[in-house]
Amino acid sequence: MPRLSEVIAALDTLWPPERAEQWDAVGTVCGDPEAEVSRVLFAVDPVREIVDEAVRIGADLLVTHHPLYLRGTTTVAASTAKGRVVHDLIKNDVALHVAHTNADTADPGVSDALAGALDVRVVRPLVPDPTDDDGRRGLGRICELEHPLTLAEFAEHAARRLPATAQGVRVAGDPGRTVRTVAVSGGSGDSLFDAVRAAGVDAFLTADLRHHPVSEARAQTPLALLDAAHWATEWPWCELAAAQLDEISDRHGWGLRVHVSKTVTDPWTAHAASSAAHAPAAATPAASASFAPTDSLGAPN
Repeated sequence: MPRLSEVIAALDTLWPPERAEQWDAVGTVCGDPEAEVSRVLFAVDPVREIVDEAVRIGADLLVTHHPLYLRGTTTVAASTAKGRVVHDLIKNDVALHVAHTNADTADPGVSDALAGALDVRVVRPLVPDPTDDDGRRGLGRICELEHPLTLAEFAEHAARRLPATAQGVRVAGDPGRTVRTVAVSGGSGDSLFDAVRAAGVDAFLTADLRHHPVSEARAQTPLALLDAAHWATEWPWCELAAAQLDEISDRHGWGLRVHVSKTVTDPWTAHAASSAAHAPAAATPAASASFAPTDSLGAPN
């Protein structure tokens, strides 16, 4: 079996830590470099439910997309939620490694996995990495649909293809607008509106879209916007990353057992549709949706 240091070295070739944003917190959070690794679990969030799962399946290494301490801390006391995570990881000999913005811009990276989940063809990065002479790395992806769809049809397609969440997929734009090209970015993407407009695509699918940026974007362009759950847009990367580590394990003869968590860690747990009866007269009623609690990765919604 490989040592943790060997597995981390392999992961760092996929997502070099020096390519992370300066504000980011990537790399190994805890773990003994000399410890042997036989089982690895991939997940989006380093939260208690995921650590419990890692312990339950006997994982030696947990790899997450989101950092545990993005803004630093002065304590890892077990009386705090994140401190308890640290204690449980160390007590059970589970190492934690984070690949965040260095995985966002990788080739392939988080947005490639999102494009794959949506079954759209990647054309090029939305915001290219200027250090990549091949023009393949960067933030977000510009994609083409195999066949044109209306915005309403593409939204339904995205809701079916992405993991089910309470939010589903929100839409801003003319439902009948034809969508042939789309920009995608896993995670929060409303800082990318300028690049999306410059790309000239028909639609932009991302997460965490806020009222004012969306309102301003809609006022400037007919660009259609699709807002999915943050967790749902990044979970497909876990499957991609697990497959990449599987390939490395096979090449080196490590025999690693690699797993992807199907536990839904999106913080939103239910959705109640607005009632058209209480909508202002000039408003367009929201698309209907049922109350839908979620606690595990189910069938696409």
